[in-house]
Amino acid sequence: MGEPDMEQRDPNQLNDHIQVKFEEVFGEPDAVRSVDCVWKNSYKCFTKTFSICYKLLTLICALPIAFCWGCEFACTACYHVWYFTPYLRWFEMTMNPIRKMYVICLTAFVAPCMETMGLCFSKIVVKN
Repeated sequence: MGEPDMEQRDPNQLNDHIQVKFEEVFGEPDAVRSVDCVWKNSYKCFTKTFSICYKLLTLICALPIAFCWGCEFACTACYHVWYFTPYLRWFEMTMNPIRKMYVICLTAFVAPCMETMGLCFSKIVVKN
């Protein structure tokens, strides 16, 4: 793993759904308008508060949360490598004889009936 891209921090657009802009939260219809300075300062207040709070929260929480998620994904990888995948392989090996018996029974008993029904129904002609 290399260094993180400091410009493009969401290259897979994982969080497009949480992009919040002032215009997506507040909107005044034409019939109701506040004073221009209130609208402009509300915009500044919202964007600055959002930015500062986000930076403060990430400063406090990002490292511990990243540590926890690192542990979570490490546990998931370990589980898959050392338990889940070998279990699936064991299950596949164990069920293979049963699968073969099932195929033999279907081929011996069900397939002839289905072929016969197919032949019978293939003779039906539907006219308009």
